[in-house]
Amino acid sequence: MSDADAHDHGPNCDCESCGDPRSMDFLDKYLTVWIFGAMGIGVGVGFLAPSVTQPIQRFNLVEIGLVLMMYPPLAKADYSRLRAVFSNWRVLGLSLIQNWLIGPTLMFGLAVVFFGGVVPGLPARPEYFLGLVFIGMARCIAMVLVWNELAEGSTEYVTGLVAFNSLFQIVTYGVYVWFFGLVLPPLLGMESLVDGITAFDITPMQVFEAIVVFLGIPFAAGFLSRYLGTRLRSETWYDEEFVPKIDPLTLIALLFTVIVMFATQGENIVAAPGDVLLIAVPLTIYFVVMFLVSFGMGKGIGADYSTTTAIGFTAASNNFELAIAVAVAVFGVGSGVAFTTVVGPLIEVPVLLALVHVALYFQRRFDWTGAATGGLGLSVSGSAAEDD
Repeated sequence: MSDADAHDHGPNCDCESCGDPRSMDFLDKYLTVWIFGAMGIGVGVGFLAPSVTQPIQRFNLVEIGLVLMMYPPLAKADYSRLRAVFSNWRVLGLSLIQNWLIGPTLMFGLAVVFFGGVVPGLPARPEYFLGLVFIGMARCIAMVLVWNELAEGSTEYVTGLVAFNSLFQIVTYGVYVWFFGLVLPPLLGMESLVDGITAFDITPMQVFEAIVVFLGIPFAAGFLSRYLGTRLRSETWYDEEFVPKIDPLTLIALLFTVIVMFATQGENIVAAPGDVLLIAVPLTIYFVVMFLVSFGMGKGIGADYSTTTAIGFTAASNNFELAIAVAVAVFGVGSGVAFTTVVGPLIEVPVLLALVHVALYFQRRFDWTGAATGGLGLSVSGSAAEDD
């Protein structure tokens, strides 16, 4: 988040404006308005001109927007502090439990309740069930950087946790989708969920390629920017002159990505608004529950605000880019599975944006002084606290 004030607003800052939405610049302050406007533009363009999907896909506009969106936060990170991040096994262990045990299980449970045919009045919808599984098993490596930055979380910790989860995705995503999507339902007596679904295979290479594009490119660009900038000029020049110039790119690229992403599904969203709302309910429940539970767990182990925020948003977000890419590759762009994955960011953007304000409220509401001195996190100012 760009800030005209040179002061470094840490989680325990005494500045009256620290964490106050009134201290945001114009773009940040009215971000909700801009995002909903971008959604409306995207859906409208996609509905009125369905052929726009072809140039968007041909020129990889969604991928370009995502890479540009992620570059500034990764360029701002001080990678010299990552050793302290990875040395904190309690934070890494907590993230592992949240992202690879609690998150997938919760999403699977919600998929079963809403689309598994187990609740009267809610018929089985195998394509939507599988779409939620695709989303739930893809841990976030992209937009979490934006939410964490807006909520004044630790850039170093969220970068470390994203890298940590990305390594797991390469190995586990295909296995998780196969287990939760095809193996587990029949074991629970829900054979109808997989009836009629064509057998599919998700290769580790598909996952690896998506991670290289959506994380590897901006990560490498951000690392090289800081490495070269601080050595050819100085850290002061880099932090006080270069970073403020690239900061607005994050939110501008976010709005661009929202427009082109929803333009590709505008016709489908307008044609089935009831299905969009039905898919929105389990997704909203998932985001809110995961954030509150993970935020509480982070504070419970004594992490400071910036680290707790990074933990909360990393666990609550999902890698829709990966889910969409794999769903389209396996089932086609017009499938119900792909439709479900595209609805995902339509719900994530406003819900996670609301949770940014919840996090900022928690920053002001709770006393984080003891957590900071406890040493489980890195303050926003970047000083590594000592372990307990």
